[in-house]
Amino acid sequence: MGTGVIVKALVTGGAGFIGSHLCDLLLAKDRQVICADNFYTGSEENIRHLLGNPNFELLRHDITVPLEVETDEIFNLACPASPVHYQRIPIETTRTCVYGAINMLDLACASGARILQASTSEVYGDPQVHPQTEAYWGHVNPIGPRSCYDEGKRCAEALFFDYWRQSKLPIKVLRIFNTYGPRMHPSDGRVVSNFIVQALRNDPITIYGDGSHTRSFCYVDDLVDAMVRMMATPDDFVGPLNVGNPSEVTILELAELVLGIVGGKSKIEFKPLPQDDPQQRQPDIDLARSTLDWSPRVALEDGLGETVRYFRRLINGN
Repeated sequence: MGTGVIVKALVTGGAGFIGSHLCDLLLAKDRQVICADNFYTGSEENIRHLLGNPNFELLRHDITVPLEVETDEIFNLACPASPVHYQRIPIETTRTCVYGAINMLDLACASGARILQASTSEVYGDPQVHPQTEAYWGHVNPIGPRSCYDEGKRCAEALFFDYWRQSKLPIKVLRIFNTYGPRMHPSDGRVVSNFIVQALRNDPITIYGDGSHTRSFCYVDDLVDAMVRMMATPDDFVGPLNVGNPSEVTILELAELVLGIVGGKSKIEFKPLPQDDPQQRQPDIDLARSTLDWSPRVALEDGLGETVRYFRRLINGN
């Protein structure tokens, strides 16, 4: 884009947890932002502070229906991203992944826009390679209760690469690992929000399994920074690209860390591990370091502190 030209960016799922933070960052970088969301898991509260901004536009829209807007960049984030939500509507989740990808890819073709797909570490399934590099094809149950999301995102990636090969469309595919931070949904079933809300309410901290399984948690500000950097890479770099925090912790360590920050009287309870829940999840981010000059900056303790403060205000109503 030439000097003085305002870039228009469409963010699907822009009222969601990650999408709303991405809208914030894009506006700070002088983009005109169109936020499209059907509000199944997104919330107007997440973007209410942006509604008076002349460079921000909100569209109530489901991307399984074609959309016609003028845009230079498309960040395709729309999809329920937690098991609690996507397992409640598995067919609709697959439709969003597949039909939504097709509709956004067609829009990119029609408008001459670059397009970024927010894919997921779930494409690796319950990995047999550790840590996971982008070259790993994954270990996924195609008919399990998580497959609507896992296979939906894998199909979306296939579509993106087919449009790139067949139509020369400038695509970017980002594989997002576990992300946390303010504006997470308090009942989305993700481990960070679960532990924090339980601790703030002095409820038992529920760990599924024995707590030895691991995750790698990336603060949301670091993630959206990587998204914007990825969109700005040359056309010949398309990904896929892992984005996450390579610092691996056990779920039991996470629970103890949250309890230490929140305080209170919560005790830890152990419950059976859900079907197909991955035992390990840790990104290899060498490619992100070399191509984006990116690595996460926010330490887990600091990010959890910010997230606890957000949930404390949410629960206390102030």
